[in-house]
Amino acid sequence: MIARTWHGVVPAAKADTYHAYLLRTGVPDSRATPGNRGVYVLRRLAGDEAHFVITSLWESLDAIKAFAGEDIDRARYYPEDAEYLLELEPTVTHYEVLTAPETGAV
Repeated sequence: MIARTWHGVVPAAKADTYHAYLLRTGVPDSRATPGNRGVYVLRRLAGDEAHFVITSLWESLDAIKAFAGEDIDRARYYPEDAEYLLELEPTVTHYEVLTAPETGAV
């Protein structure tokens, strides 16, 4: 299993609205892609900024390609993201999942 992790920062005043936007766009798109094993949305408020980390779990690199395109290290953005995010970070990070309670991986 592979974890795909993305980070973005929005003004704290837009944090709840951005979360709702994620629940309408990237989260359901990820979940609807064959091979997706789950999506976690994390948020940390730091002063006037809200940091979001989205970690999605995938069965394979091919499943990630079905969601992200051929260049799996490139971040996938939606049209309204620029209205929220302070910067469009160009890349994501992938990790091999060694332990996950849902799958029994050790």
